[in-house]
Amino acid sequence: MHGGREGDPRGDARGEERNARGQGGMHGLGGRGGGRRRGRAGPPGTDPRGPGAGGAVTRPRRRAPRGRRPAVAVAVAAAAAAAAGAGGGSGGWPFAGCRRRRGPASPAAPRPALVAEPRQPSASSRTCRPPSPTRTTVGWEDRPQEAAGGEGDKEALLVRDAGPGELPRPPRGCRAELSSILLLLFLYVLQGIPLGLAGSIPLILQSKNVSYTDQAFFSLVFWPFSLKLLWAPLVDAVYLRSFGRRKSWLVPTQYTLGLFMIYLSGQVERLLGGAGGRGPDVTALTVTFFLFEFLAATQDIAVDGWALTMLSRENVGYASTCNSVGQTAGYFLGNVLFLALESADFCNKYLRFEPQPRGIVTLSDFLFFWGAVFLITTTLVALLKKENKEVSVGKEETQGITDTYKLLFAIIKMPAVLTFCLLILTAKIGFSAADAVTGLKLVEEGVPKEHLALLAVPMVPLQIILPLIISKYTAGPQPLNIFYKAMPYRLLFGLEYALLVWWTPRVEHQGGFPIYYYIIVLLSYALHQVTLYSMYVSIMAFNAKVSDPLIGGTYMTLLNTVSNLGGNWPSTVALWLVDPLTVKECVGASNQNCRTPDAVELCKKLGGSCVTALDGYYVESIICVFIGFAWWFVLGPKLKKLQDKGPSSWKCKRSN
Repeated sequence: MHGGREGDPRGDARGEERNARGQGGMHGLGGRGGGRRRGRAGPPGTDPRGPGAGGAVTRPRRRAPRGRRPAVAVAVAAAAAAAAGAGGGSGGWPFAGCRRRRGPASPAAPRPALVAEPRQPSASSRTCRPPSPTRTTVGWEDRPQEAAGGEGDKEALLVRDAGPGELPRPPRGCRAELSSILLLLFLYVLQGIPLGLAGSIPLILQSKNVSYTDQAFFSLVFWPFSLKLLWAPLVDAVYLRSFGRRKSWLVPTQYTLGLFMIYLSGQVERLLGGAGGRGPDVTALTVTFFLFEFLAATQDIAVDGWALTMLSRENVGYASTCNSVGQTAGYFLGNVLFLALESADFCNKYLRFEPQPRGIVTLSDFLFFWGAVFLITTTLVALLKKENKEVSVGKEETQGITDTYKLLFAIIKMPAVLTFCLLILTAKIGFSAADAVTGLKLVEEGVPKEHLALLAVPMVPLQIILPLIISKYTAGPQPLNIFYKAMPYRLLFGLEYALLVWWTPRVEHQGGFPIYYYIIVLLSYALHQVTLYSMYVSIMAFNAKVSDPLIGGTYMTLLNTVSNLGGNWPSTVALWLVDPLTVKECVGASNQNCRTPDAVELCKKLGGSCVTALDGYYVESIICVFIGFAWWFVLGPKLKKLQDKGPSSWKCKRSN
């Protein structure tokens, strides 16, 4: 419950964007070449794939209808996305098929998935971008116009011009590319470190009694991963060819991260108010970690694109596994493990024979160590790892930035898409108090922050299994029905969380909490996850269903960006409103109040103290639930009706 991730009562800072990352590539049809146009059957003895296909006579396979995604594809994507979002962590990381697309992007925080995907139609087909020059390719084709930058790199595929008589290379096993796979894994681990650190800061700030207004301001650091669609096309198209398309961004980005970590290691104690009785400098912390998240999002774009050209076509599926496992491990190191080792109580209780006043590591030590790791490993990557020179660079890449932004604008203008975006941007208002504030309130009531962080560990298996089960019910023609049915139950959990916070100080005993308290918290979280994932998988399945296959990468990226923003902005507003809605009284001094900071100081000078008469969290919880049910009654049916629109309502009609 770190104060960020949607649906995580620990408030995981990663946001639902961690859950959504990796779901963006779900528009495949589940069978290789499932979207390929079926030619007419030739005479007996001919290859239905057409002249030049070679090989034995083959019966034409039945293709899945365009626009339908099988349950397995949705489940695999959701499971991988869920794995990367569990408390900042992940669990199992399935992969399948040969092509990967992800959204911008988390519950929890939250990743990639792999599904088999149809081949792109020929350049003469009607699309929302200028046709590409015809060329002979072997392997996968890079189409930057269809890609939203790093998200579009899910479209970027290995290419080389095939000369006369040239044959494609034989398949390579994963052992032949083990070094590349391990490198990708390590790069994703590095990416997870700043994400985990950012997720731990709200809990540290809450233990220092900062205001919820400050927490709301700090929550802005979790926005870059949801907004990276805005600069991803730039990362895709601008680079130094002599140095490498991806290394041009990866190397300076990681150097900057490393230098910032080392510099911050000498300043972080002051910023957190560790000396002189000063409070934390929330503004400086917000600016610093916003930059961290921005750089991590940029690194994600570069690594995602490099993964698909670093690995051969046969092994490109391992890119998704590396992403999920790596970011899971990195977030776990930067969040759960750090909070545990930083806590003196945890270390004295479980790791030491003699108690000491500080934990095994401090935030300063942690930052310095990982800053040095960033600098050393980035130098090794810059010097020793070469990019694949077989990636062709055509005129498309110089047109990619403008064309991508035009394509995004064309998509968002469509009436069906615009309606969907407006609805999804407001659908999560009702959950904002429960998702963003509950975890911080538990810390305020005395629950150790490291204990809340450790609750993520047993949730990992559940967050993997749930999408697999739920996808069976969202694979039909109306996936949003599950979203609609699960919403009221999730809203009721907002009231249950408020009751849990109210009960917490009453069960505390001798500065600690009994084991049954943590069991109840864990069960509440687990049941809440059922409703959250029902809605999450439902939206993911709908996005996959309606995305135009011709521009699926950009389309899915846009829809997932909107979905992530729909969870981010209500969380920030919910945190900001807690203090204004709280009513405090000055006890011990007559004719005084505690409405402003100056009034609080005056009350203390006169010998009084400010006592909370009405906690704004409870007021906000009731208001959010009321708004949520109003949305469910009034706008929920309109969201369901979007499922009845035909495929033409979702296809981009911008002329070339």
